[in-house]
Amino acid sequence: MLIARLIADVDEVKTRYRAVSEELALAGIKAGRLGFLELGEKVAQISAEGADRVAFREILERHFAAPVGMIADHEIDLPNLFISDMDSTMIEQECIDELADFAGLKEKVSAITERAMQGELDFEDALKERVSLLKGLPETAISECLEQRISPMPGARMLVQTLKSKGCQTVLVTGGFHHFADPVAEQLGFEHVVGNRLAVAGGKLTGEVEGPIVDSSTKLAVLREEQAKISDCTVLASGDGANDIPMLEAANYGIAYKAKPKARAAASGWIDEGSLTSVLELLGIPESDWVQ
Repeated sequence: MLIARLIADVDEVKTRYRAVSEELALAGIKAGRLGFLELGEKVAQISAEGADRVAFREILERHFAAPVGMIADHEIDLPNLFISDMDSTMIEQECIDELADFAGLKEKVSAITERAMQGELDFEDALKERVSLLKGLPETAISECLEQRISPMPGARMLVQTLKSKGCQTVLVTGGFHHFADPVAEQLGFEHVVGNRLAVAGGKLTGEVEGPIVDSSTKLAVLREEQAKISDCTVLASGDGANDIPMLEAANYGIAYKAKPKARAAASGWIDEGSLTSVLELLGIPESDWVQ
């Protein structure tokens, strides 16, 4: 049994549901009854038997203009572990791109970042190349960048705090840097942080990364490690780039937030527009329970 939840135009969903049911039937898929969560008929729920996730999603997306949705292979429960990427997911920026602007290299570094997030470049090689370009930048530029350039994604703190209020453990895992991730995690309420470290000597960046690189395999490993600590663990993950794909695929609910095409296709959920509070709506958490 697959269960889809969609945030879409209610009238469109009601009007086109028969056509969806008919197309599903032609594909050998039995559609369940159309329902709406008790959130003011905002979130539609459709179940299907005999479907694979890809076919089910293709049919739904062909008929509904749903900028927010999620498909699960079981009844949707509240997660007790939330693990998330940081850059362009929990914050609006890519930290290394903004930091590079202080060195007059934003355009060059941003181009490498974009290709890495699209999955066109090896993440570790791309990270080392970008960091090497920052050699000699004063360490003080990091705090200036953090203060002047870095802002939370709309709804990020409310999402984290609400999940915590429901007993969910929260982990921020990033291919970015602790210099940024630690204060961001404190601001949003994450309990644990995993990230890379910029090497500094004599008050300046050395152009190197200290220790092992946090990449896609690290993100997956962190998910597995944290999952093993919690009995009957239900995992929610969010991310936007190619290096988030293994983590998104391994989660019970993997949400691609305004993501690159490969990450969006791999995830079980997607948010193409709007606030991160859409995750709370997909989980069926009423707004009265959201932690302001």
